[in-house]
Amino acid sequence: MSYKSLTVEISDKIAHIKLNNPEKRNAMTPDFWRELPEAVQQIDNDASARVIVLSSTGKHFCAGMDLAVFTGGSLNEATELGRKHENIRRKVLQLQDIMSVFENVRMPTLAAIQGGCIGGGVDMVAACDMRYCTEEAFFSIEETKLAMTADMGTLQRLPHLISHGLTRELAYTGRRMYAEEAKQAGLVNQVFKDQEALLGGVMEIAAQIAARSPLAVSGCKEMLNYARDHSVPDSLKYMATWQSGMFQPMTDMAETFTAKMEGREPQFDDLNVIEPVIPAEV
Repeated sequence: MSYKSLTVEISDKIAHIKLNNPEKRNAMTPDFWRELPEAVQQIDNDASARVIVLSSTGKHFCAGMDLAVFTGGSLNEATELGRKHENIRRKVLQLQDIMSVFENVRMPTLAAIQGGCIGGGVDMVAACDMRYCTEEAFFSIEETKLAMTADMGTLQRLPHLISHGLTRELAYTGRRMYAEEAKQAGLVNQVFKDQEALLGGVMEIAAQIAARSPLAVSGCKEMLNYARDHSVPDSLKYMATWQSGMFQPMTDMAETFTAKMEGREPQFDDLNVIEPVIPAEV
């Protein structure tokens, strides 16, 4: 499909979503908010890829929220105060759901970050499975500089990625955290010299993931996300339940051993397509 704010390419089981509005430093425009969830959901529904790489164009990865999202429309209508605030709450929940698509999609998501990753950009990459960046990249929770509180996931997800103390410092001050500090803190897995090396390295990692059983990889993502939000005993019980239904030793595992004996790479079936819900006939 054709989009205004991004491009999507799928090759060798890798979906590459590229933010494509460098003139506005890839700010999150109204087009972005409409198109991003549609693109990710389409990849998930079609099972057309086994891993998703998120990158961008231009000098900066993402400048955060475009103010056009909050101008015009029902948010600025002169309505009764309670109803207006209910509408604002619902708007924030909708934006949070869009950021969560990277977390909820069945495939692993890898973010390749250059330049500035600011405000909503941090919300977005915090929802991805892994993050990689260039040497000049920086991360900034800018919202306190605008006299507001980050509200789309950074404050909820970042403490699971870096220390609570560092999260609080970044959120309270709005200062920039550059690549080397981000690497030491555990926010990014690896730092690359420039954007070309970054994309090459991330695509190589994505290819390694795409070569694995997509069912096994999807299971890893499901279990890791669940374990983050639940106790160890609950997570172990869920793991046992998942394994009892998803573990198929006569299919993907058998293919792994057969391929090894035959000296070739294993070939796995893709995940099933997610069929649309068909309403029952009246």
